[in-house]
Amino acid sequence: MGAPLRPSPPKKRANRKTPRRLLSQASRRPAPWAIPRRWLNSAIALFLLPIGFLLTVTFFDSFTGAALHSAFWASEEFWFFSLGAILWTLWFFGSIWTLHEPRPLRLYIFGHELTHAVWVWLMGGRVREFRVTREGGHIVTDTHNFWIALSPYFYPIYSIAVVAVYGVLNLFYNLASPASELLGVTALQWLFLAIGTTWAFHLSFTCWMIPKGQSDLTVHGTFFSTVVIYIMNLVVLTFLLILAGGVSCASFARQLLDNAGLFSEALWRAFAP
Repeated sequence: MGAPLRPSPPKKRANRKTPRRLLSQASRRPAPWAIPRRWLNSAIALFLLPIGFLLTVTFFDSFTGAALHSAFWASEEFWFFSLGAILWTLWFFGSIWTLHEPRPLRLYIFGHELTHAVWVWLMGGRVREFRVTREGGHIVTDTHNFWIALSPYFYPIYSIAVVAVYGVLNLFYNLASPASELLGVTALQWLFLAIGTTWAFHLSFTCWMIPKGQSDLTVHGTFFSTVVIYIMNLVVLTFLLILAGGVSCASFARQLLDNAGLFSEALWRAFAP
């Protein structure tokens, strides 16, 4: 599992197993009657499309309601998150324009491979090799599934690290007090500034990597992988909206159920005799 960005020189050690070779051994001799995994995943992706549609509509309904009724767009959480995202976006496209590739590239590759490793550990597997260079990276593991393969494209590891650091520091210091200001910015404002920057970092590199034909995506079917990545990123964005206080979990769940009911009714009217 990895993020190869350009052709790498041949390895000197002939006995080195790349993650692709290791993971392909399990499916080298499929049963003659077995349905190809990509076909099955494509069928699953078709059933996931309505879920993605409902989440999208619900997210924008909730965000619009928060902006109109509770003035969420005027909150400091929204503005500092947006400021971080805008600053990173300017840097990202500026580095592509001047250096012909986004920077810092190695930081992204490290986070990409570390996310693979974290999800391997979550699945109870072992990471036997972890390698990161500026040209790319890979890990060798004894466990593989589509969650592990796609995790770097929807799991913003640096944003999660920022929230974790803030939570740990808050155990020892009262970060909500006015005395915790730095350069005239409160700790909570710094938090949302960092979350906006790191989430935009994750989103920009994800959009930059997907069209490059990564084997993380093609091994399970590009269509299936793209649908899962979209839905999971929308779930993460919804979590950030709830974290910022724009909506509550209960109100979002009610809105989702209402939209699901309207969608089911529309389907029934369209296909019922």
